Amino acid sequence: MSAKGNCAVSQENTNIERWNLAERHLWAPLGWDAHAVSRVLQEIASHAVDDADLYFQYRHAESWSLEEGIVKAGSFSIDAGVGARAIHGEKQALAYTDVLEPDAVRDAARTVRAIAAQGQAGVTAVPLARVAAVTPQYPAVDPVHTLAATDKVALLQRLEAKARALESRLDQVMAHLVAVWEAVIVARLDGTLAYDIRPLVRLSLTVIAHDNGRREVGSAGIGGRYGLERFDEAVLDRLAEQAVRQAQVNLEARPAPAGEMTVVLAAGWPGVLLHEAVGHGLEGDFNRKGVSAYSGRLGEQVAAKGVTVVDNGAMPERRGSLTVDDEGTPTGETVLIEDGVLVGYLHDRLNARLMGMRPTGNGRRESYAHLTLPRMTNTYLRPGPYAPEEVVASLERGIYAVQFGGGQVDITSGKFVFEMSEAYWVENGKIQYPVKGATLIGDGPEVMRQVTMIANDWALDPGIGTCGKEGQSVPVGVGQPTLRIERITVGGTGGA
Repeated sequence: MSAKGNCAVSQENTNIERWNLAERHLWAPLGWDAHAVSRVLQEIASHAVDDADLYFQYRHAESWSLEEGIVKAGSFSIDAGVGARAIHGEKQALAYTDVLEPDAVRDAARTVRAIAAQGQAGVTAVPLARVAAVTPQYPAVDPVHTLAATDKVALLQRLEAKARALESRLDQVMAHLVAVWEAVIVARLDGTLAYDIRPLVRLSLTVIAHDNGRREVGSAGIGGRYGLERFDEAVLDRLAEQAVRQAQVNLEARPAPAGEMTVVLAAGWPGVLLHEAVGHGLEGDFNRKGVSAYSGRLGEQVAAKGVTVVDNGAMPERRGSLTVDDEGTPTGETVLIEDGVLVGYLHDRLNARLMGMRPTGNGRRESYAHLTLPRMTNTYLRPGPYAPEEVVASLERGIYAVQFGGGQVDITSGKFVFEMSEAYWVENGKIQYPVKGATLIGDGPEVMRQVTMIANDWALDPGIGTCGKEGQSVPVGVGQPTLRIERITVGGTGGA
């Protein structure tokens, strides 16, 4: 057999394995099968709905927190349930149950169909067929069970010890580990039967250092869709070094200047500004309702030349990736802004239908108890031609922002305020000293028009991002290369 044939067989085996795992946790215990699920969908379709789905979800998760060498918190949880959703026009109805018994699910189905009038629905049968094989974006490993509880605690203890060995001035060291495993099955009114196995891990470290009565914080984290075996000694060393270095830098920081100035954003995590101030404005629901700064502007120049913004849910093992979204649509790369021109939005099935566009694989929900919304996955700005050192050296006087902390964003306008957790003052192309208390103030669309240099050092964040929208939180990825931005307001306490 050819190499191509072997690959095809291997892919088919992988998909069978994943389907069996999902079915074992969600259907088999109570005798569910495609025929039984089809009957529930027919129950919804007895009223004239435009769309409907059933979202089966099983989830178990474990977390551990260590502070000063002592376990401060440890938890293990299991949750399973079904969300029944019906759509009629712009209206959505959701009923959910944490009881997987067929009678409970049928009751949920009868509840949601009430958003549409009784009458000829046009659907008398819903033959379900598993979606064509798609390439999984992560292993089916269960990270919760890849290490024993004692080994997880020992991992956190080693991380703490590594941090303390690097710096004697540490007052506090806090380490946190989370492991999650999910199985989902999505059954749609159009006959789609999709499934996914979703691992997720995150390891984080926060340190507080002191010097001459001053205390500063440093932090680092890493995560993705894989097993805990990835957190080897090299990873622990790197996290400890990053967190301690940031605290040390902040101990030496001076008050940040204030005023309008040129700012350089480092590669990777500073892409959270792009995510918050621009990405949300490109989600389909805001544009359908006409409340985004980008509404009705397809084909227009909305950013500087060279700025290309992409959302890609099909990046292997990334925190924001999904093999299929929560409506069963395969994920992929969606170009949103190309060379400064707005070319697309992010869609779930509802907004795609109402706007006459195609779903982009961005229908996401926090759990079976939540409605699907158009959400980002991994959103980033593509690289440009400059070396990062060249971009920093171009600064005559300005801020070089390496890491961001918290922030606030008005999604409809794109106006934002972001705190910089690690930043430097630059003069004549040379880094002079670290600064603290610096904030970036502006609006996303305007910032994108002020980009004048884009470096070639594109990077994603280390796998720590979580996005909130309408009370729902989902894991995401952000990224960018080093960027030079003109005329952006910096808030600080050090004067202009």
